[in-house]
Amino acid sequence: MAMKFKTIVSPLTDLQFNTHLPKSEALALNSSFSLSLPSSLRRNNSLPLHICPPFIQSSAIRRRRSLPSSCLASDGTALNVEAKVTVDDLSLEVKKKAMDVAPELKGTSIFLVGINSSIKTKLGKLLADVLRYYYFDSDSLVVEVSGGEAAAKLYKQSDEKGFQAFETEVLKQLSSMGRLVVCAGNGAVQSSTNLALLRHGITLWIDLPLQMIAEEFAEDRSQHPVFDISTSGSYSEVLGQITSLYQKVKDGYATADALISLQKLASKLGYDDFNAVTTEDMAMEALKEIEKLTRVKKMIEAAAKPF
Repeated sequence: MAMKFKTIVSPLTDLQFNTHLPKSEALALNSSFSLSLPSSLRRNNSLPLHICPPFIQSSAIRRRRSLPSSCLASDGTALNVEAKVTVDDLSLEVKKKAMDVAPELKGTSIFLVGINSSIKTKLGKLLADVLRYYYFDSDSLVVEVSGGEAAAKLYKQSDEKGFQAFETEVLKQLSSMGRLVVCAGNGAVQSSTNLALLRHGITLWIDLPLQMIAEEFAEDRSQHPVFDISTSGSYSEVLGQITSLYQKVKDGYATADALISLQKLASKLGYDDFNAVTTEDMAMEALKEIEKLTRVKKMIEAAAKPF
């Protein structure tokens, strides 16, 4: 089934962005784009669906750390008291690093590739928040403009090439914008065209243990698009599908500008349990890699200037 795409850009005067961007920049990005779909894929024969920058919710997610303290009883005896100190996960270190990195980025978008998981999603949203960027999930956009999960799954099964062209169009329009953090789906690394589009920004491979992803999928299937993993079977069946998918797309992942490995980071931080690695730990590692890449780019640009 052949598909034709049409881009429509128009101002959305009533859209308010919940970000830290200056008002002038927010208004500059106050636009939407839409993809025209075959009538068979439109919901209720409505007009093409607009994809517009979502709200970035700055949630104050907190974790608790216990710090020992002491006080004196009435008789002068020292008593050990466990003081609960609440520490904001959006730590000062991550914020400071983001403030250092942001000026060098100059609005360059960041694409996160790797098998979908809640860790990848949370990391993308945190990076968008501290860098004052907008956050998108490309697979969610594909599902939405297809008319829902069932329509997206049916479309891929009936016309895989057309579906891939659909993914490319979504990625093309995202890559044409700036100041975005995009959690890219696996379609982004399965064609030379899509890989070329990723070069418009900085690409980070978020590499997680497949067993961890399979366990998460078994508990919450909403973390993965229906067109990536279709089984509803046991953990072993889910792990088999994820492993097969990984083998299919890992070469595309490897083209990323930098690798953020949960296993390596856990070892570096001295954690025996992968679950001990926080989103902030991942964000700090990602920001350090981004900082290295921007420095290298700056050096190359300086070397290319004539004397």
